[in-house]
Amino acid sequence: MKIYKIPTELKAFIFDIDSTLYTNQAYAFEQVDCQVRQFAKERGITADEARRMVADYRKKFAAEHNGSKVSLGNTLLAFGVPIEQSVQWRRELLEPADFLGRDEQLIETLKILQSKYKLICVTNNPVLPARKTLEAIGVSEFFPDIVGLDTCLKSKPALEPFQTAVERLGEGIKAENCLAVGDRYDMDIALPLEMGMGGILVSGVEEVYQISKSVL
Repeated sequence: MKIYKIPTELKAFIFDIDSTLYTNQAYAFEQVDCQVRQFAKERGITADEARRMVADYRKKFAAEHNGSKVSLGNTLLAFGVPIEQSVQWRRELLEPADFLGRDEQLIETLKILQSKYKLICVTNNPVLPARKTLEAIGVSEFFPDIVGLDTCLKSKPALEPFQTAVERLGEGIKAENCLAVGDRYDMDIALPLEMGMGGILVSGVEEVYQISKSVL
C-alpha cells in the first residue's frame, strides 16, 4: 500500500473495482483477453496477432507518455473500436461469478467504512458487469452507485468519470473530501490527486482490508 494523501476532511471513498476489491489473476487476464479475442474475430486475425497489436500499442504509448499506462478501452479506440462497442462486448462477455466468490473480510472492512463515509465505485467496465462483480464478492449493498464506462463513455483516466462520481456523492461533498483507492496509479490515483482528492495505491484486496485498521 502506498498512501499519497489523506484528505483533512474526508467524507467519501471512490473505489476502483477490478484488482482492487478482489485479487484474481485469472479473471483479471480474462477480462482483457476476452475482448482482445473478440477484436481478433471482428478483424479476421488470430488472437495472438491481436494480443501483439495491443501489447505493442501499449508499449508505444508508455514510451511516448513518460511511462504512463493506457486503458484497454482507449487502446481499442485507437484501433477504430468505438467505446460503445467496447461497452457492448464487456456486457456480453464478462461473467465475474465464474471466477469470484464472497469475501467476508472485505464485507467487514466496507461495513466499517460505510458507517463513517459515503462509498462509490468508478470503473472502466460498464455498470452491468461492474454490478455483477460487486454481487459476486458480496459487497453490492455498500455501493448504491457505480460510474462505469457507459456512464460517460470515457475511460479512466479521463476527468469525466471522477467528476461524475463527486457529483453523485451528493451535496456537501467536493473533490477535496474524497479519497481514491485503486491498483493502478496512472488510471486510478494520478488524476484524483490533481483534482485535490486523496489517494491510496493498493496491490490488491489484501491491502484494502488494511485501510480501516491502519490508515484511518
